[in-house]
Amino acid sequence: MGWTVYILRCRDGSLYTGCTNDLSRRLAAHRKGKGAKYTRSRLPVALAYREETADKSAALRREAAIKRLDRREKLALIAETEVGAHGDSSAEGDGQPAGGQPDL
Repeated sequence: MGWTVYILRCRDGSLYTGCTNDLSRRLAAHRKGKGAKYTRSRLPVALAYREETADKSAALRREAAIKRLDRREKLALIAETEVGAHGDSSAEGDGQPAGGQPDL
């Protein structure tokens, strides 16, 4: 099973980055308030970006790289994807935890 790095846009406009091996299940958990502590108080959340990786190690490295970006750079990454430059970011679903931290 592949791994996915994702960015959620929270109700308050903040961005949350995480990675998972089951995006559908993880996104459902976030939406039900059962995901990360950070997103529980910022519902609803919407999937803004996703990127497939080869394995967990690659996903964790990419997640860390995205977290080092400033907000402007993260929004640019999301915008690039919305025009189809890096794949489909319109995925709906849930997901399973594999580590995620808020990106303010």
